[in-house]
Amino acid sequence: MKQIYGITYPNNKIYIGKDLTGTLAYFGSVDSKYVEVDFSEDQRKRFSIIKEILWESETAEDSEVNKKEVEYIKLYRSNEPSIGYNKWPKV
Repeated sequence: MKQIYGITYPNNKIYIGKDLTGTLAYFGSVDSKYVEVDFSEDQRKRFSIIKEILWESETAEDSEVNKKEVEYIKLYRSNEPSIGYNKWPKV
């Protein structure tokens, strides 16, 4: 199952990613250094994130999934630093 997912961090910032295999424990390739600056040492010791499947398909080609990922990044504006952790497409 190919999926587009959103991850919400405790500060309500989001990251949108894709998973071409539908792996439950896959949480994407967000740049951890980019995220870490938003959390104190104490906050980093324990926090929860929420992963939500936003779109999925058993038949989509990888190119369609890639387009969907960009579509959802723009829809959720997760590439805006005040809203999310996606670094592209640039705003």
